[in-house]
This record gives sequence, structure tokens and C-alpha cells, in this order.
Amino acid sequence: MSTEIPQSNHKPGVAERAIDAATDVSRTIGEVAGGLHAAVDRLTSAVEDARRPGRPLATVAAITREAPLASLFVAFLFGVAIARRR
Repeated sequence: MSTEIPQSNHKPGVAERAIDAATDVSRTIGEVAGGLHAAVDRLTSAVEDARRPGRPLATVAAITREAPLASLFVAFLFGVAIARRR
């Protein structure tokens, strides 16, 4: 009498491979979503900090409210300058 367990030559079928691939994709999507969530949280925190009175975004917002057309013109010129560099 032998105590060895017979080894099976079981190869995964198409369905098992598809399920494994779907599981891997699901894990990858979960990791990417977690990373994006963390990045959005950091960006939100940075924007909130920059909007405090006396900070850059608060200053730009105040200037834009006072002179919207001039601000649009400056933004256009800035965009043209950036586009010409490339």
C-alpha cells in the first residue's frame, strides 16, 4: 500500500484562465483606483490650502472677479507663450 498522493496533470481550462485574468484585472483596477483616490485627496488639500486668504489662488480669484476681461486676456497670452515653446 502506497501513501503517496497521485499527482494529477490538471491544466486549467479556458474558463479558469479567464476567471484568473479577470481577478488580476480587478485587483489592478482596485490598486489604480486607490492610488487615484490618494492623489485626489492630496490635490484637494493643496487647492484648499492655496485658496486661503493671502495665498496665490485667493489673489488670482480676487483679481479675476475685479477684471474678468483683462484676466482672460492674460490667460490667453500665457497660453500662447506656453504653446510657442513646444
